[in-house]
Amino acid sequence: MAEFEADVHLWQVENGSWVFVSLPFDVADEVDDLTRGRQGGFGSVRVEVSLGATTWRTSLFPDKRRETYVLPVKKAVRTAAGVAVGDVVHVRLRLVDV
Repeated sequence: MAEFEADVHLWQVENGSWVFVSLPFDVADEVDDLTRGRQGGFGSVRVEVSLGATTWRTSLFPDKRRETYVLPVKKAVRTAAGVAVGDVVHVRLRLVDV
């Protein structure tokens, strides 16, 4: 569905931290258009993602502060792709169940 470049960023919370990639606004708008009324809990959207040679299934989550969706990138994926917080990565994203 979409390919884009984005930076890997850290989101710290009281009980730890998460690592995310934020979708570009145009990609987030397309996700909204295609999934309106069919989102899961917390507004989540199921996706299949490729980063480097790694492909996995996860969910996007709306981030009202950034006004886009965020994509969680777990440590195993970051390690396999050789990426760290602050890196710019190429992401391939496909909606699941749409």
